[in-house]
Amino acid sequence: MAPNSDPTPDPTSDPTFRLTFDLTLDCTDALRVAAFWKTALGYVDEPPPPPFTTREEWHASFDLPEDDSVDDGAWLSAPDGTGPRLAILKVPEPKTAKNRLHIDVRVPGHGSAEDRWARIRAESQRLVKAGGSVVEEFDGHHVLMADPEGNEFCVAAGPTYDRAARMARLRDRNTGS
Repeated sequence: MAPNSDPTPDPTSDPTFRLTFDLTLDCTDALRVAAFWKTALGYVDEPPPPPFTTREEWHASFDLPEDDSVDDGAWLSAPDGTGPRLAILKVPEPKTAKNRLHIDVRVPGHGSAEDRWARIRAESQRLVKAGGSVVEEFDGHHVLMADPEGNEFCVAAGPTYDRAARMARLRDRNTGS
């Protein structure tokens, strides 16, 4: 075998292979943080994996300590299945430092700079009412916020172009269509 050769086949060479990703948020109160993110993103509780009909059934299928509760986690997804899923998990320790990865909540990016800033401010105010807090405003650009447990995220404007059309053009260019 040649040096540095990997006998494992590359799954990305299969055109039907598609990588996805989930985001996981650690917290001390999963239900409270999940309620906030459902409001913020319009997400819903993700159903349990088959063959289970409830999260309680799924949870009971694991050999977990007695003090481990189904309420120690929440799994959220976009109602239409787009976007990353969120796993919200209870951990024993509180948040102690700045996030190294954060979520950007994007409002529509069309219109004037004043229109975009007004949408950013309105969304920030909506999320404060849902339990979030404003950490800092970067006037005219974005608002740094925190969820009920201090996990930072930003509210900013989305792209000013049609993202779906742009992605289709990039796909066509990369596949030679």
